[in-house]
Amino acid sequence: MAGFLRCTIGDLLDDRANRFADRDALIYTDYREIRLNYRQFKEKADQVAKGLIALGVKKGENVAIWATNYPEWLYVQFGSAKMGAVLVTVNTNYRAYELEYLLRQSDATTLFLIDGVRDNSYTDTLYEICPELRESEPGRLESARLPLLRNVIFIGRDPEVKRPGMYSWNELLRSGEGITEEALADRQRLLHCDETINMQYTSGTTGFPKGVMLSHFNIINNAKAVAESQKMTEADRLCFPVPLFHCFGCVMSSLACVVKGAAMVPLETFDPKAVLEAIHQERCTALYGVPTMFIAELAQPDFDRYDLSSLRTGIMAGSPCPIEVMRQVVNRMGASEITIAYGLTEFSPVITQTTTDDPLERRVTTVGKALPGVAVKIVNPATGEEVPPGMQGELCARGFGTMQGYYKNPEATSAAIDEEGWLHTGDLAVCDSEGYYKITGRAKDMIIRGGENIYPREIEEFLYRHPKIRDVQIVGVPDMKYGEEVLACIILNDGETMTEEELRQFCQGKISRYKIPRYIRFVDKYPMTASGKIQKYKLKELYIQELGLTEAQKVETA
Repeated sequence: MAGFLRCTIGDLLDDRANRFADRDALIYTDYREIRLNYRQFKEKADQVAKGLIALGVKKGENVAIWATNYPEWLYVQFGSAKMGAVLVTVNTNYRAYELEYLLRQSDATTLFLIDGVRDNSYTDTLYEICPELRESEPGRLESARLPLLRNVIFIGRDPEVKRPGMYSWNELLRSGEGITEEALADRQRLLHCDETINMQYTSGTTGFPKGVMLSHFNIINNAKAVAESQKMTEADRLCFPVPLFHCFGCVMSSLACVVKGAAMVPLETFDPKAVLEAIHQERCTALYGVPTMFIAELAQPDFDRYDLSSLRTGIMAGSPCPIEVMRQVVNRMGASEITIAYGLTEFSPVITQTTTDDPLERRVTTVGKALPGVAVKIVNPATGEEVPPGMQGELCARGFGTMQGYYKNPEATSAAIDEEGWLHTGDLAVCDSEGYYKITGRAKDMIIRGGENIYPREIEEFLYRHPKIRDVQIVGVPDMKYGEEVLACIILNDGETMTEEELRQFCQGKISRYKIPRYIRFVDKYPMTASGKIQKYKLKELYIQELGLTEAQKVETA
């Protein structure tokens, strides 16, 4: 990476709008039929920035957004950054309790939201936790449970539509018409690249989510490194169905495109057919997704109808990438320069990534090398001592991507980042002699059966080789005799059938007996987060209950 960018997101967008004024910046292939060049996209961001200034939002105030990948999400992302508000991203799966916690803990003064998704009404949820909103004038909310929240802006398909107590989208924009270009420029000059500008809440499986504070410098340079690992330029067109509330969306996707002047082709929500249509229609050169997304795209019955010949690169990330799926993305989708990235929100997010120049074998078996400017080490989780190449341990990282800390949570920050500045990921990994890393699992996902350490990833990769299996997840469940046993949750390819005995026969003689699943369940889907990560802990809870394993057994094996 040729040097760091020391600028704010607002200054970055202004520069790109000058350099790439007439190049495509944002394209929606759905009913909206939006097509904006960089000059027009900057104008949208400026309108939002002026509107927020007019509402009285100050530099450093926290502004939350609860929406799927609407175009307004992107206007708010860059508009809030231009005028210095910290963007707080809200998980699209949240319900009342989670939303109230986030808005209170983040000290958000302003909230953007859409009507909702499927059976989750965002507006009803907000009225439930903030009943005063119905009777409030827009911008004058006084809530008992959310005392800092003042402004609520409704994002509808019709920009004039509003809800009681909320501004409509167009009302926000109209309010900013009295703010001059000079006033916006004055605000923008007050900002510094090392200040927090983005806050994302980790979707931890235990405890309350924590607000990860990221600076302009953190995320701009992570986006730059990610883009350069793919050799992305202004000629590229990135299709991304990953959610914007997650780093995969708002850093690796939208911000990476702006860093390079590439075109953004987002999808409002993930739909495998719509992804293929977008690539076909817009001649996209890059595609992002978690493994389950690529699996669904490859499984489309009319897959061969789409012309994907424009595809060159992209990223598969978010969870361990099955080797066989990666091979299909290269061979059937034609993304010969597809890359694998690994990281976590606390690092802005990417720590390691393969490059387009890495041999295919490296790109299907590792998560690449550390990004330029990032130091990585593998340590013994018990002692903290660094281990030699080839030995498994916990991956730790240090460098420009390290978060500024968890918002109002110094204890958790100290637990995550040690005194020497190393971020402890909780992920198990091995580094080879050439500096390539392989993620072998989560420390907490490791199964201990009769004293033998079992890493789910190893069994998953083996079972992916079976031609009938589309996806597989391995979890450990309590056992009175061995402490834990192996459970396999399997999704078969369409039209296929399989028996438990057939699967066990496939394993016989190929993997150690103690690794062969004791329990096998054939399922249609997995519990997922909104960002596409499979929630293994929910699978574990479900089958502990189904198999009649008691709490006492779990305590005994802890």
